[in-house]
Amino acid sequence: MLVKRQLLSGNNAQITDEPQAMNQKNYVGFPGINTETETEDQATRPMGLHELPRQARKEREMEVINRHHERIAKAVAVFWGHKDCVEYLQTLILNGGDGFGHARIGFRTEVMTALINLSNLHEEEFH
Repeated sequence: MLVKRQLLSGNNAQITDEPQAMNQKNYVGFPGINTETETEDQATRPMGLHELPRQARKEREMEVINRHHERIAKAVAVFWGHKDCVEYLQTLILNGGDGFGHARIGFRTEVMTALINLSNLHEEEFH
């Protein structure tokens, strides 16, 4: 919003248009970019998924699988920590079947991502 401002200099009067925000000393808006603000904000920024502790990442991926495939989530929980877990996860990822005769056409993208992430987490933790 523009504000009409009258400038008086001697006998001459001029009217100029200025943004209202420029007339106010304290206005609400985004802070300026500087290094002090950036370092202060670092402590309050959300953690990236790769920065979460391993157990939190595992639980997050298991929740995704459990939401769509409860039986598979239970099997992964039973196998977790054994070398058979990675083989089971790879069978699910590559073949679409679970190795027990329950063939699948495929998984949703979020489930497939969770299976791959679990396989990687298991490798990091136990191998």
